Parts: sequence; C-alpha cells; structure tokens
Amino acid sequence: MSRRSGRRPGNPDTRQAIMTSARHAFAERGYDGASIRAIATDAGVDPALVHHYFGTKEQLFLQTLQMPVNPHEFLPHVIEGDQDEIGVRLVATFLSIWDTPVGTTTVALLRSAMSADWTIQLVREFLTTQVLRPLLAQVEIDPAEVPLRASLIASQMAGLTVIRYIFKLEPLATAPPETIVAAVAPTIQRYVTGPLR
Repeated sequence: MSRRSGRRPGNPDTRQAIMTSARHAFAERGYDGASIRAIATDAGVDPALVHHYFGTKEQLFLQTLQMPVNPHEFLPHVIEGDQDEIGVRLVATFLSIWDTPVGTTTVALLRSAMSADWTIQLVREFLTTQVLRPLLAQVEIDPAEVPLRASLIASQMAGLTVIRYIFKLEPLATAPPETIVAAVAPTIQRYVTGPLR
C-alpha cells in the first residue's frame, strides 16, 4: 500500500501519527539519524505539517520524550563561568530542578523508561544530544575523551537520581542540596575536566 503524498487533512489523529513516527525514528536511528522529512513520510504528512505542530526537530524530540524540562533553559547557566566550577553548577542546577514538582514528573518518566527499550533509547539520546554533548562542547578537553567523560558524568548523576529520588535512601534522600553539591561536585568536575587516569 503506497502512502499518498501531500498534506494530510487536519484531524485529531494527525498529531499522534507524527508522534508515533517520531518515537520510532528517534529510537531506531537516534537523534542525529532521524530527519523531519523521514518522520513526515512515515506518518503520511507533509514535513511542513510536522513543523507546524512541533516546531524544530529538537522541539519534536523533547515532546516525543515528554521531558518536563528543556535543557536549553538551564545549560547556559551551567556552562557559563569558570570551567573549574562546572561540577558545582551542574549538581546544584540538577538538584534545583529535581527538588521541585518537575522532578516528580521526571521520576515517573524514568520509571517508565526502565521498562521499555524504546524509552531507554530515547532517554539515552536525550542525555547524549541535549545535555552532555552541548555541555562538553564548551570545555577545553581532548575530543576523543568526550564519550567516556559524558558516560561517567551520566553514571554519577543517574546514581544520584535513583538513590535520592526513586529508592529514597537516607540520609541522601533528605540531605540538604548544599551537602550533596559539596560531596558530589568534585567527582563530576573530575569527569568534566580532570585527569581520567
């Protein structure tokens, strides 16, 4: 059965068809490999309609993942300033987001991500392309080390997320943010700019 070309008539199913197509594209080909044109073709719509409903590819990706926070709203604060303080700013910003109702929504997203392969792939793409890659692109480090540094940062932050917000292991679950920043930020900073050996 061939798909008809051109714009699909506006109906309630159009937006969902685009979202379904986008989820598959991002999960199978990753953020970099997926294109608006391919997503539109798979959904049977004109690419302009995808832009109409969702804006840019990045906005479509964030809506597909249903992330309650846009990293471009907090990353500039983390990146700007002394590179030797990125660890402090990253952990402090992370806690300032997670210790709010937005964090509760994100916990629910992570729980669902653990139970579905495609969601895990989308979360991995989100962390890689929307948070870690832009963060490390601003740091003076060997580009060959970026993938390892990114995954080390993610491992530390994911561990903090699971223990503080999902398992709620005390005393970390209720520790003041400044205590956690003081304890965790030096490790994050080493992963960002320090020697890895």
